[in-house]
Amino acid sequence: MAERLSIAYSPCPNDTFVFHAWAHGLVPGADAPEVTFADIDITNGQAERGELDVLKISYGALPWVLEQYALLPCGGALGRGCGPLVLTLPGVDSPADLAGKTVAVPSERSTAYLLFRLWAAKAVPGGFGEIVVLPFHEIMPAVRDGRVDAGLVIHEARFTYQQYGLHSLADMGEAWERETGLPIPLGAIVARRSLGAERLREIADAIRSSVRQAWADPAASRGYVLAHAQEMDLDVAEQHIGLYVTEFTEDLGEEGYAAVRALLTRAAAEGLVPPLDPGALAF
Repeated sequence: MAERLSIAYSPCPNDTFVFHAWAHGLVPGADAPEVTFADIDITNGQAERGELDVLKISYGALPWVLEQYALLPCGGALGRGCGPLVLTLPGVDSPADLAGKTVAVPSERSTAYLLFRLWAAKAVPGGFGEIVVLPFHEIMPAVRDGRVDAGLVIHEARFTYQQYGLHSLADMGEAWERETGLPIPLGAIVARRSLGAERLREIADAIRSSVRQAWADPAASRGYVLAHAQEMDLDVAEQHIGLYVTEFTEDLGEEGYAAVRALLTRAAAEGLVPPLDPGALAF
């Protein structure tokens, strides 16, 4: 590759696991990029402003950045059984109980929020009272302390919400898979279109090689993963990786692209995102 690339991804275990080899110059023929760590709500904004060469963003933010960035066919997070959860205090037994209530969400430009809104359009016919955006690590304490009535959570919260005395009211991934039969599109990797087709292919090849190296020798990335895992223990980090690093991380394939198109088409029909132009996802 030519000039050193800039890349931003989250400090979550799935991203550090996937990008470890490339970030450390261990992919043959691919220079290590300049890495910035940022939560996905921040990288969504960086992509909208065109600030870096390669970014991990929400699929929910993709329609706003496709003019400047191309969706790469690898490196992202799609899977099954890994959807966001709606959490409440015990005693809330029906989604209809959320009508008129306050719900905390991690972002209004996230895939989690799109899945939540698509689910709620059918499950909460009365609509919510207020949607409050909070950093994802603040959502479970806010629900526990009664500052909001429910919270939409992502990432490792799937494994830790019981520690806050909370109840999982609904799994957005289950609802999505039941309705579509498709995997859940969560996080996308995008790269600046102005880099040119050849460079984009080189980047995709480097990411695929990084994924394969991570699978071949999981112990090699362990120190990097745990150093950025925000006090997460090894067992939770490994569960996190197992859930979010899937066959679709190596290559979206036909089913992965079908899932992305289905999400964004349904969201556009609800007025949640701009409609996709034909061929917008082509690589």
